[in-house]
Amino acid sequence: MKNCSVTSPEVIDDIEYKYDSFDNGKVLHGKKKGHLPAMGWNSWNAFGSGNTEALTKEIADKMIELGLDKLGYRYIVLDDGCYKPERVDGKLSNEETKFPSGFRALSDHLHKKGFKFGMYNDIGTRLCAGAYVGTCGHEAEDAKSYTEWGVDFLKVDNCYYLWDNATFSEAANAKYVFAPAIASVKVSKIADDSGKPYEKVFTAGRDMFTAGEGVCTEEIEGKVYFTHIGTFDGTGPMRTPVRPESGEVCFLLDIDEGRYSFSFDCISGQEEGRGSWLQIAAVRDDETSDVIYLFDGEFTGGELEFSFEKGKYKIRLMNHRRQENTLYSYAKLLEGLNEADPEHDIIYSLCEWGKTQPQNWAKKVGDSWRILNDISFHVGSDGDPGFTSWTDGYTPAVTSQYNKAVVMDEFSGLDKGWNDPDMMVIGMGGLDTVQYRTHMTMWCMMNSPLMLGLDLRRVQKGDEIYDIIANKEIIALNQDTLGIQAKRIYCSLLEKDFNKEYVTNNNRVDILAKPLSDGSVAVSFINVSDHVKTAGLEMSLSNIVKAFEGKADLSGLLKASCYEIKDLWTGEVKKSTARVLKTGRLEPHDQLTIRVWGK
Repeated sequence: MKNCSVTSPEVIDDIEYKYDSFDNGKVLHGKKKGHLPAMGWNSWNAFGSGNTEALTKEIADKMIELGLDKLGYRYIVLDDGCYKPERVDGKLSNEETKFPSGFRALSDHLHKKGFKFGMYNDIGTRLCAGAYVGTCGHEAEDAKSYTEWGVDFLKVDNCYYLWDNATFSEAANAKYVFAPAIASVKVSKIADDSGKPYEKVFTAGRDMFTAGEGVCTEEIEGKVYFTHIGTFDGTGPMRTPVRPESGEVCFLLDIDEGRYSFSFDCISGQEEGRGSWLQIAAVRDDETSDVIYLFDGEFTGGELEFSFEKGKYKIRLMNHRRQENTLYSYAKLLEGLNEADPEHDIIYSLCEWGKTQPQNWAKKVGDSWRILNDISFHVGSDGDPGFTSWTDGYTPAVTSQYNKAVVMDEFSGLDKGWNDPDMMVIGMGGLDTVQYRTHMTMWCMMNSPLMLGLDLRRVQKGDEIYDIIANKEIIALNQDTLGIQAKRIYCSLLEKDFNKEYVTNNNRVDILAKPLSDGSVAVSFINVSDHVKTAGLEMSLSNIVKAFEGKADLSGLLKASCYEIKDLWTGEVKKSTARVLKTGRLEPHDQLTIRVWGK
């Protein structure tokens, strides 16, 4: 990869990194499939940049004392703040006061205790806490370091990323995110002896049309322009993840063979909605429907020339580089890891906060991908009553993360990876026991990574926090080998499309169902609201089976003559012959989660 002092993104020639290849089922650089959601502990929430070697060892000992390692919490991850602030001879190096023994020694220590060792970096030039040691331009040497240190888990952030207006980056980097505002394109055949002349002007809102979503019209000096040709920012909870995340401008050509000039009436910029990076593709109207990329680069106006065969074409004017650049950067590090050790089995956790809509592309390289900005902005304040909340207008709340992740089941799976609504905040402060229990239930039903963040030295076996994070029955849902994320099959605020419609109003009750590898099903009735729900809810087994047709075989439930139903939080077991599951009163923020077996 080029040095990160260059002034524009890499040329991306390989079609496998392009937007049109996101859903072709192929992975990059031999990305391994089949990993279940990772379980473990990450230092960031409790200690921020203040974690140390000594603290990490204490946490490991406490996890063994509590028996959390036996429950599957195996990864211990050093987050930001562990490196020297700058590279040493071009390489990453341990901060000697905090980590005096070095990372290899700490890795060996944790491995001997049965844990997996995790570390952190960033695809930008700096880490989020400011150290100038991002992987950009150093992918090969960093991958070699991680291999030498015995790293098993790598969380990679997205601060100070050069090719997007990411957190802490220059707002002007929006110039790479959006195409110029376009009013018209004049297509002219360059004079030759091979056929008839051709000239036509395609105008915004008349001959040119939009595809996808997001493109806007704006009148500038009496002329209509298409703007916001690019990809939505997914960092905040303002937009559903299950619709088109980008928009294009298109027009249709029916032309003879020859060379043609495209003359643009456009305005470039470096602000939200108007940039200076343009992609042009042509799709032939024939049986191949191949996408032909004509241009991909910085463009501030003027003419471009292209050769065409005779035929009908749809011309696409677009900018998908917000996603493609980020995929490319994450892929470069994965490529380095493979070169350093082709047999590695490192869990690759992508942490770009949902900014570039990773549900579309991250499956090609990652094991999990963050879907929103952080669940708390109060890191390093373990036990603070204001650490996080149940509800919030932005992301630092359990329900903000849940509301988005719960409709993203189509993007997850053993063959893809997992939606990550951030590290769990159980025991951190700001929530009560009921809310913590529901939080744990949500993350387990949704196959989210289960990364603890609290200072575990405050936890004792048998206390309220321990009983939540150590619930074997709930953890089993998350780690079930069938690997299917729960689907929302009912929402009290919707009449249909329960697993598609993005709902941010928390005054509701949801019902989630999750098929399991032994033919049973887990069902959660979740009162998201602040109010008691006295009216009972019910859900038929036939509706549950129907919801997973073609994805999981739950036919045994309908063939059974009776059922065993276990409450996964109280342990109570009941027998029933009814094919309808019911719940009574639900307290605010509470849930009823059961597992149903056919007998």
